[in-house]
Formats: sequence, structure tokens, C-alpha cells
Amino acid sequence: MHHIKNIISSLGIVCVTIGCAVGADPVLVIRGHDLSIQDVVNVARNKFKVVLADEAIQKIEASRKQVDDLIQAKKVVYGLTTGFGLLENVVISQDQIQQLQTNLIRSHAVGVGKALSEEVVRASLVLRINTFAKGVSGIRLLTVQKLVEMLNKEIYPYVPEQGSVGASGDLAPLSHLMLVLIGEGEVFYRGQRVETKDYLRQLDFEPIQLQAKEGLALNNGTAVLTAVAALVLYDTNVLIKNSIIAACASFDALKACSSPFDARIHQARPHDGQIKCATHIRSLLQGSALINSQQGKVQDCYSIRCFPQVMGASIDAYNYAKKVIETEINSATDNPLIFDGVACSGGNFHGQPIALAMDFLGMAIAEIADISERRSARLLDPKLNGGLPAFLVQGSGLNSGFMIVQYTAAALVSENKVLAHPACVDSIPTCANQEDHVSMGSISARKAMDILNNAFSVVSIELFLAVQALDLREQAAGLGGQLARNVVRSKITFLQDDRILYKNIHALTAMLKSGVVIDAVEQTVGLLDI
Repeated sequence: MHHIKNIISSLGIVCVTIGCAVGADPVLVIRGHDLSIQDVVNVARNKFKVVLADEAIQKIEASRKQVDDLIQAKKVVYGLTTGFGLLENVVISQDQIQQLQTNLIRSHAVGVGKALSEEVVRASLVLRINTFAKGVSGIRLLTVQKLVEMLNKEIYPYVPEQGSVGASGDLAPLSHLMLVLIGEGEVFYRGQRVETKDYLRQLDFEPIQLQAKEGLALNNGTAVLTAVAALVLYDTNVLIKNSIIAACASFDALKACSSPFDARIHQARPHDGQIKCATHIRSLLQGSALINSQQGKVQDCYSIRCFPQVMGASIDAYNYAKKVIETEINSATDNPLIFDGVACSGGNFHGQPIALAMDFLGMAIAEIADISERRSARLLDPKLNGGLPAFLVQGSGLNSGFMIVQYTAAALVSENKVLAHPACVDSIPTCANQEDHVSMGSISARKAMDILNNAFSVVSIELFLAVQALDLREQAAGLGGQLARNVVRSKITFLQDDRILYKNIHALTAMLKSGVVIDAVEQTVGLLDI
């Protein structure tokens, strides 16, 4: 039994000590019902170790006993004593059950494409462990403990990213992930892709023989597409906050009017995201001498005036997706599930909830980049930027300044428009028409990640330009713009004459992803809650 010593934070992270010294690696206790997106990130990126809660161990063992009872009673149960998919009516003899489960993992490991990142693989593992902790999958405790061991020893299996249709879940990628359990497949060792069987000693990992139901429990579910979705969702929160900060810096630089951010306007159309966005804008613009300073201006273009409405809709889409993913990471998604001694065949492996949510989120993220690029273009145009030099550099002509930076933003925005086409509406029947509607949820999740990375670059370009423009203005910017400019200028200097800019863009994008700009702003103006 593991002794829980101390609850560290409001994130639900628990420090577990098993005879370990103070300062040991933080450990996440897996219970099967209270995993958070922050927990997933802590395991995936911060290398938190995991341990099964006592209650989860008891549930796993009780569920396994029910499977053993079904086998002993010689019941014909899908996936336990029959083939899979269209072969569900092929009964397998008891002496072939172990081979059946091993064959399932081997035959379904047919992925192609580049390898999933280590963080996605780790997130997938913790989601699978959490599913089994619910105690309805019928898998042995030993097998779940081996998955825990894989995580805690930082074993990184080779998992190609393509090949899942999102129903029956992530069959191909999960099969690649689980090959390590039986000492097969490939892993990354010291940066090289190697055969698992040749490196078991170096990995300090003893493979196991799969038993009844286990192969099906291991590769039937939505863990991989949901892992990608959880990481995208976490990073979208970071993108949204950075986008609001960058937009406010642009509002200052373009001497925007403040009336579109009046609280009464947004209370008259009370969408939650819109109200939150406008509230944060007012906080970030406080103290600005630039807002409302352009004589004769009545109102601004839509990329300024309608920003709370556009970003607000994306915030609402984010919160919808967040609810879906928080539910999914605490769900049992394999088949059949074991309840009260009965194996119930169903369809929880179908990825449609996540597919719809991630397609929606991908479109919402694309819109964040879309409206950001329009403000970037405006900052560079001497006819529209309120008296700033063309392309934000003195000596335009000899110097191109930031001219081509906007080309990059435009290219990324255009690419996102292609990527934003929903994958979930494109079902292709599989398994000889037994599986005649699939979600394509893995594609939805991976597309959303690509859109997100593009959007980070687009927003970093806007902030880069806005900071340059603020340096060219004589009046003081609002609080948010000043704080953001200070962080940017700590790493990136003012552009006096043409220089190579791609390294600056890359550095600023990394800064935005790390959250340092958000931290600097929130420490002064308060949390930018979305």
C-alpha cells in the first residue's frame, strides 16, 4: 500500500513518499476519476512520476477477477474468447487466448508517418493508466503496473502519428505504444530509434505475457487523440492570454478608440467570452496616453473594434472543448467493459466527442491568428498606422524593415484556413463495413496542434511589431503594453536598420509559449481568467 504524505497544490498534485527523502520527484496519484489537464501536462512535460491509489488497485483487481470468472465459466465473450471486428463470431479456444491478445497488438501496429513526441506518448500512457484505474476494463494489476513502470522509467516507445481513424479509438498508435510491454516494437534510446528486444537490459524493463482481454483493453480507446487534445487545450489557454496582451499593445500603437470596450456594450450581448475579453482589455489599457489620442477618429476597423466579439467566441469555443476533454480524460473508452460480472459491449472507443471539439477548437484558434495578422498588416501600412513610418523602420526604402515579416504571418494564416477544414465530417468505413462510421478524431487533434503552433508564430509577429511601434511613439502605452514591451526588450532589441529577423521571431514565439509575458502582466494587472 502506498502512503500519501502531502497534498502540494490546488492542481491536484500529490507528493507520495515511499521511504524517499525530502525533495524527491513529485508524484501524481492515479485514481481514475479526478485527473486534470494540468496533471496530464505535469506528467507529459514535467516528468512527474505516477502511482496507483489504493482504491484504484482494489478496483483493478476486482474487475480482473470478473474476467477470470468469465474465462473459467467458458463464456463466449467478444474480445476475450472471440476474434475482433468482423471476426467476432470466430471462437478462440482457451489454450489460444494468450496468443490471441499478443496477435492483436502485433497485427494492429501498422502506423506510418513521423513519431509522436515524447510528451504526447507520456500523456497517452497516463490517460491509459487512468482509464484502467476506473476498474471496468478487466486488465490485470501487473499489466497496469508495467505501464506505470514505463512512465516512471521514462521509456519512450516509437509511435507513428498516422494510422488512427478514431474508432475503435486509436488502434494503431496504441498498439505501437503497447508493443514494449511484450518486449517488441521500437523505443528511443539516447536519441536513437532501436529495437526494444535488444535494449531491454538497458531499459531495465522485463516484458510480460498478455492474458485474456488485455490486448483489447490496451489498444482499444481514445488515449492518443485525447492526449494530443489535452496538450493543445493547455497551450490554447496560453495562446489566448498572449493574444489579448498583443492586441492591446497594438491598440495602443494604433491609437485606438476605447468605446468598443465599454462594459455596457458587452453586457448588452452577454456572451461569457466576449465579456471576459473586454474586461481584460480595459485592465491592460489603463494608464494609456495613446488610446483616444488620434484627432478626428470616430471608430476603428473591425480587427480592433470587434476584437472582444471575435476573441470572445474563441474563448467560448475553448471552454466548450475544455469541458469535453476533462470528461474524456476521466472516462473508460475500451470495449467490452466489465460490470457486475458481465462483459458489456459498447462504443465508448468512438472518438466523435473529441473530434468535434478539436475541429471546433482548431477553427477558433485559426480565427485568433486571422485577426492578429490583420492588425500586423495595419501596423506596417503608413496609410493606416496613424503616422508611423512605413514598415516600422526609419529610412524606409534603403531598409525594408518588417515588410516581409507580415508575409510570414499571411502564409501561416492561409495555411491555417486549409487545416481548419473539419476532419470529423469525413468518415470512411473500415473492417469490412463492421466499423462503418469513424470519427477521424486523431486527425482533428493533430490538425489543431498544427494550427496552434502557426497561431503562436502569428501572434508573436504582432507583438514584435507592436513593441517596435510603441518604441516609435512618444506617449506612454497602457499598463499591459508597457509590461509586454519590457519583457520583449529584455531579449530583442529595437530594429534600427535591417537585420536578420527569423531568430527574433523564433525567440519571441518561445517566450510566448513559456508564459513569461503572461506572468509579467498578470503579476501587475491580475489573472487574465478565461
